[in-house]
Amino acid sequence: MRFFAYILGFLILIGGLAWAAIELGAPRLWVTIGSMILLGVGMITAASRSRTNRQNGDVTVVRDNDEL
Repeated sequence: MRFFAYILGFLILIGGLAWAAIELGAPRLWVTIGSMILLGVGMITAASRSRTNRQNGDVTVVRDNDEL
């Protein structure tokens, strides 16, 4: 759920930036390219931030010469 909320916020940000760029006269091709790059960055960031922390599991590490 956090992933989709993050992506939705990023899409709104990209939409606002694209709209502003078009209103300022930027070519649509460059706006599209920039939007795709930002979308990729947003997806990578959302995936890395919404990943569960797997290091908090119940794991006991024992060296070969140690006893429990």
